[in-house]
Amino acid sequence: MNAAESPAAPPRKPRGHSRAHDLVTDLTQRILLGKLRPGDKLPSENTLVREHGVSRTLVREALSKLQAAGLVEARHGVGTFVLERQPREGLRVGVESAASVRDLLELRIGLESQAAALAARRRTDEQLVRMRQALDDYQDLAAAGDSVIEPDRRFHLLIAEATGNLYFTEILNQLGNALIPRNRMAPEERSGSNLARHAYLANLEHEAILNAIRRQDPDAARAAICLHLSNSRDRLLPDKGEED
Repeated sequence: MNAAESPAAPPRKPRGHSRAHDLVTDLTQRILLGKLRPGDKLPSENTLVREHGVSRTLVREALSKLQAAGLVEARHGVGTFVLERQPREGLRVGVESAASVRDLLELRIGLESQAAALAARRRTDEQLVRMRQALDDYQDLAAAGDSVIEPDRRFHLLIAEATGNLYFTEILNQLGNALIPRNRMAPEERSGSNLARHAYLANLEHEAILNAIRRQDPDAARAAICLHLSNSRDRLLPDKGEED
């Protein structure tokens, strides 16, 4: 094959742009997940340069983008600080009835199935460690008979974070406590089954999701979380024709 017949090399992504984007993504995730809270000071420019291996120019570009997004403000001579996030008109969720729980879980099946598949492709080792910790916390609380809602919610948010796509995290954050709806349903509308048994079964499904993400198997991750959310719906809202 002569030079004229050689296939063209794929275009190379500019390294500077990629690293600046990664820095914006990292800082935004830390703010959305509450690792950096309103009023917290961001790391200095020198620290960000050292931690991310980028130039001071790219750090300033990233901070400008965060300011434009309304996440931070720069105070001359002092530093850059996280802003209180203003409430926005957007997704409004009220989960107090069986019908609203069913609708929300149907939404989550579509959304989180894709999130799990992307997380399986893109997760980092550090994100796996944090997912593992969330499930360990879940198991400890379940064994003690305490509420498992916080680690349950944290596990699902970590999957969204591992997609590398901020919109998944943003949407799940907008769901708030409704992300784990069982504590907001009226008692008479719950299935009446043992909630401790439900927590045990749910965490077996969590383990299958984590194992698929660890193996970097998108199809298995998608199937595992779809099964988990479908089972969660059925455990909370059994068909009227089913016997207890």
